Amino acid sequence: MADPTLHLGVTLALGGRPLVVDLTSHAAAIGLVGPSGAGKSTLLRVVAGLERRAVGVVACAGELWQDAATFVPTHRRNVGWVPQDGLLFPHLTVRENLAYAARIDLAPIAALLGVTPLLDRRPRHLSGGERQRVALGRALCAAPRLLLLDEPFSALDRSLRARLAADVAGWARDHAVPILLVTHDERDLVPFAAEVWEIGEGGVVRR
Repeated sequence: MADPTLHLGVTLALGGRPLVVDLTSHAAAIGLVGPSGAGKSTLLRVVAGLERRAVGVVACAGELWQDAATFVPTHRRNVGWVPQDGLLFPHLTVRENLAYAARIDLAPIAALLGVTPLLDRRPRHLSGGERQRVALGRALCAAPRLLLLDEPFSALDRSLRARLAADVAGWARDHAVPILLVTHDERDLVPFAAEVWEIGEGGVVRR
């Protein structure tokens, strides 16, 4: 069998209690669900290389990113990370945000996500949903080897949310980019045909 899409065998302290994670998946899309404060966003940061408190092993598609002797920095992991708040560069236009670290043509991505009319605006002139779409676009334009999505559709109304999820899922399949997606609304996982893991009680279990 091919190497797992993702392997996480880590332990870290979370809110004064240990979080012990043993997750190995060969799925093209992995959904992570659970209550607020359970550690879902923290695990995305562990995979991205942004959380150094975790002790253990992180590997993606056969490449070791972390163990007792190894720590691959974020910029070498080539992940597309979309945090809940988007973290757009406020001084750059939408076009410049999409172009930041882009490895592919941004025009098709802008069209896919419906942000072409917004390209010359700055983030302060965007709605919450528009900022989320631009943050998604920036991640896709980087041609990542893994997409890490943290509640990426939460600021969108239900109809746009479903359509955008389907569009992102289609793009990821067409480009063979695996996804780890955190959400409170499991309907977001349907277009991705995601394998679902639940976090709670200090660990994760596969549904």
